[in-house]
Amino acid sequence: MESTTKTGVHYVADARASQFTVQVFSGGLLSAFGHSPKIAIRDFYGEAEVNPDDIEHSSVKITIKAESLAVTDDISDKDRREIERVMQMNVLETSAYPEIVYECSNIAAKQAGEGQYPVTLNGNLTMHGITHPETVTARVAVTGDSLRAFGNFSVLQTDYDLKLASVAGGALQVKDELKLSFNILARRKE
Repeated sequence: MESTTKTGVHYVADARASQFTVQVFSGGLLSAFGHSPKIAIRDFYGEAEVNPDDIEHSSVKITIKAESLAVTDDISDKDRREIERVMQMNVLETSAYPEIVYECSNIAAKQAGEGQYPVTLNGNLTMHGITHPETVTARVAVTGDSLRAFGNFSVLQTDYDLKLASVAGGALQVKDELKLSFNILARRKE
């Protein structure tokens, strides 16, 4: 039985079949050695309510468990633990702010082929207890019982009152901009 509501079809993200990452850019003495960590978002829940007759009247909500962010680079276990500790305790303060949430019900879309849409999401990102509007561009493909969305966007840490991390006695400093990339598979909820 097809799951539909008054506004459309309900899709739920399959986090295991999706990729969601954060690229951190670094400065300082060690930045010349390529120490710009890539962070995987390992635990998130996403859902979309898609109106197949009017994509612009659809909605999206993504909830990320902040403590699930993990360094994916090939670095020593000691460095990985230190970067993740600083990120969780000093930057994201995951005990006080356990979730990062993006909500959008303002979507601009154009059909670019059967089930293919370039979209612009004009939503709100809540991180570290602060909410700001964030525009996300993506390409969306709706085929059968699945929806795939992929794209990337940037945020500034200082917009969310996040401390710019520094490790190795200040020799490695994080820059303000973070680039998030996603390739999310969502399945029609039955």
